[in-house]
Amino acid sequence: MKAIINGKIYTMAGEVIEKGSVLIADGKIKAVGADLEIPAGAEIIDAEGMVVFPGIIDAHTHLGIGEDGLGWEGRDYNEMSDAVTPHLRAIDAINPRDEGLKNAYLNGVTTVMTGPGSANVLGGESVAIKTYGRTVDEMIVKNPVGIKAALGENPKSVYGKQNKSPQTRMAIAALLRENLLKAQDYLAEKEEKEKKGDLFKRDLKMESLLPVLKKELPLKAHAHRADDIMTVIRIAREFDIKVTLEHCTEGHQIAEEIAQSGFPAIVGPTLTGKTKVELADRGFNTPGILAKAGVRVAIMSDHPVVPTENLPIYAALAVKEGMPEEETLKAITINPAIILGIEDRVGSIEAGKDADIVIFDGHPLNIQSKVKGVFINGERVL
Repeated sequence: MKAIINGKIYTMAGEVIEKGSVLIADGKIKAVGADLEIPAGAEIIDAEGMVVFPGIIDAHTHLGIGEDGLGWEGRDYNEMSDAVTPHLRAIDAINPRDEGLKNAYLNGVTTVMTGPGSANVLGGESVAIKTYGRTVDEMIVKNPVGIKAALGENPKSVYGKQNKSPQTRMAIAALLRENLLKAQDYLAEKEEKEKKGDLFKRDLKMESLLPVLKKELPLKAHAHRADDIMTVIRIAREFDIKVTLEHCTEGHQIAEEIAQSGFPAIVGPTLTGKTKVELADRGFNTPGILAKAGVRVAIMSDHPVVPTENLPIYAALAVKEGMPEEETLKAITINPAIILGIEDRVGSIEAGKDADIVIFDGHPLNIQSKVKGVFINGERVL
């Protein structure tokens, strides 16, 4: 058993405990509180004068698939040969030895969502993983967490250059609708034949979309511009499916509409240049405006676009631009956990959850604060 004692604990599940302890055993948090009795023989980690924080969660990356320092050889997140590839699985491309994963956990980012890029209208399955482990199979938190979709500039650019469809926003939306309709027909035929005991020829692409139709998984929809965001919302209503709004760069322009939709927003990457038309109105004010409108917000890095290890800095810049501090802390802990459907395991310091804990020598959003300790599944990795 391990005991982190005397720290200022941000549980992200209630009030801050000014001088508290966390008990860890068998990879889980056994107890947290101000007056815990420390069992004899427990390994003591004294966090006097420090901040104890949940493991940070990055809700949108390409870690392990877009590997650091390898150039084209490490870029496995965009299959640019077919605009419709919902059957691709991130787990099959993740290299747990990616240097980016190590940099993540050394800086307190203990869980990430990683998945396909935005070249295709339907890109494949994304997965939530811990950033530390020998094999991807042991790093899995939840697989899959959603099916990647993409609207706007990226699919237009990729397939326009190949003189293939889609070359317009109309074609992107039409392809998305067409494949959701195909999946509906496929599901109806499958259920009918299974009821009769007849043989049924399975289609891997369609099988991948069935959890979306059944609202078991969301479409993780890449959309920067406000009009693309509204197209996502419109299609989600048409087919009665769940979506997460990924990037949501112009979300502040339609914050009320997004709030009314009930869909969460994973905002970023914002510490970039305005390298394409869709980023013309990007700014760190977006997550705060959305949060104040009632949208559940997570802040992302989109690693390797900007490094995931600096996620607290991106969050701090959102505070600078008006996002309430408490909401910002949620945006890198419990909110991404809820959005990814893994809040039963990570995102806060509560009894029964995975012992993913970070010790800082100052406030997590202070750029000068250093990470002094990292625990993943109860194992000290820093």
